[in-house]
Amino acid sequence: MLRAGIIGCGGIATQKHMPSLAKLENLVMVAFCDVLEERAVEAKEEFGTEDAKHYTDYKELLKDNSIDVIYVCTPNISHSFITIDALESGKHVMCEKPMAKTTKEAEAMIEAAKRTGKKLTIGYQNRFRPDSLFLKRSCENDDLGEIYFAKAHAIRRRAVPTWGVFLDEEAQGGGPLIDIGTHALDLTLWMMDNYAPKMVVGSVYKKLGQQRETANAWGDWNTEEFTVEDSAFGYVTMENGATIVLESSWALNTLEVGEAQTTLCGTKAGADMKDGLRINSVKYNTQCVETPKFGAGGVDFFDGEGTKPADVEAKSFVDAIINDTDVVVKPEQALAVTKILEAIYESAKTGKAIHF
Repeated sequence: MLRAGIIGCGGIATQKHMPSLAKLENLVMVAFCDVLEERAVEAKEEFGTEDAKHYTDYKELLKDNSIDVIYVCTPNISHSFITIDALESGKHVMCEKPMAKTTKEAEAMIEAAKRTGKKLTIGYQNRFRPDSLFLKRSCENDDLGEIYFAKAHAIRRRAVPTWGVFLDEEAQGGGPLIDIGTHALDLTLWMMDNYAPKMVVGSVYKKLGQQRETANAWGDWNTEEFTVEDSAFGYVTMENGATIVLESSWALNTLEVGEAQTTLCGTKAGADMKDGLRINSVKYNTQCVETPKFGAGGVDFFDGEGTKPADVEAKSFVDAIINDTDVVVKPEQALAVTKILEAIYESAKTGKAIHF
């Protein structure tokens, strides 16, 4: 039975991690920490054991040697140092995406994991969707052949998060690129099994953040707080010659929306997630499109939607700890995502291509 501590009891913890962890039979949540004490208390009362404790200082929580694993669900600015402190206190760590604000911070996290011998993974739960797992198996089976061109999609028309610190560049490191673009890029690199970028060119825009009457999904944002970009785009070439185009936005005047999606073009076939998973190929001199169905179907009143990706993610990490096996989202893979995102921001700032 693993004993878990949660650091950061905001939305990502209470809506994603805690509900999934509560379903596990081999883990209990015994400690909760948040800078807002009432949030830690509420989380403890809903998800904790009878003797669970709450904290406002994460370092006090880490002194509890009975805790096996820590879930870091704080703003991006604190991912690296909380993760490193947790690893050095003898605990395994699941850190929410993105891994860190900078490459230097992410590298320090990996070094700490290696030094302590503890497991570290990053919360890229979109890998655990049924369509993602199906497509990954197709890629591993070489169904697509050599994937030499890909697109990573993270486009919203008007869905700027107006709560927490999402609009604070200092706390988050950026806007939609580091928030949702990170998911699309991770998914794309994972499918390609390619983590060696060679060159990046980026464009970052702050065009809509000062507008009002925005028709935003969560209501108008505070223009004075909106210090991050509203859209960002990257052009990435890899060491093996492959090309990736990354597109991200919280607010963009387009009807072509969709996030945590990838488009792959290989020598044998291609795939996209624009209208469900679609795999295109040529068979018997005919252009064909395969559209896998992931619901069981065929039964009245039951769609067979299956387990939520967050549930699969939670079980996967706990199994890796208990069985001492590799984590699905390796920190070295997440580091490559951070490197590319940082390079897009740097390229946009300097007007130059960034070479690795």
